[in-house]
Amino acid sequence: MSLDSVFANAAFALFLASAAVQVVFIFKRNAGTDAIGPWILLAASASLLVALALRSLEVGFVALTSTYESLAFFAAVIGAVCFAYRYQRRLPYKPAAVFGSTMVAVVMLAVASSPLIPKEALPPIPALRSAWLLLHVSFTFVGEAFFVAGFVTSILFLFSKDGERRLELDRLTYTAIAVGYPFFTAGALVFGAIWAEQAWGRWWSWDPKETWGLITWLVYTAYLHLRLVMKRKDSLPAIVAVAGFLCAAFTFFGVNYLLPGLHSYG
Repeated sequence: MSLDSVFANAAFALFLASAAVQVVFIFKRNAGTDAIGPWILLAASASLLVALALRSLEVGFVALTSTYESLAFFAAVIGAVCFAYRYQRRLPYKPAAVFGSTMVAVVMLAVASSPLIPKEALPPIPALRSAWLLLHVSFTFVGEAFFVAGFVTSILFLFSKDGERRLELDRLTYTAIAVGYPFFTAGALVFGAIWAEQAWGRWWSWDPKETWGLITWLVYTAYLHLRLVMKRKDSLPAIVAVAGFLCAAFTFFGVNYLLPGLHSYG
């Protein structure tokens, strides 16, 4: 087993350990605030980044060009976002939101470790050796890591009947999406278009992944319109936020396997 695989496997175990600790604090009465789980998440994220750094040294380029590497980076950012949320002071802290986001990261790593995803550390093809691609991928996944938080809090909102709790969850959803939206816009649309022009000679080609990336952006734009312009704080914005994340998930997974195009090698 390669050294980067050791760190990746350790990260997966740490995510599971953090989830187990979080469950104890969620369901055990008078357990106080979880001060252990977030630090385990941070260690898991760091372990994934070390694994990616080792792969980068092996292939001679930043390891962020394959599906496996993208999922590992995505999970690392989710863990970092959860850690930052735990220690910020402006927003109400909801342990269930951290747990849900942690489980999304676990699912991402489980998919990455499945037989469906090639794990070989291979030098990227020339079209992928671009700084614009790295900006495209990294900014997109940073934005989507915040969308994960918005997805989880939206689910919690839809299943909650308590008025005050729904207001707090609505605020968390809005904040997560408002922070993630400019990252996603820059990564998926701006940097993606610049890289496409360099790699393929055109800014936009209506490739399936480009099209679904645009659909995802439009759905989150609709959410912000509902929340900011129409001042809606009922179930509709939460439903749109859930739809936005499902579109993002389809853009990454569904398009790769169902709608092959220019991004098929990713």
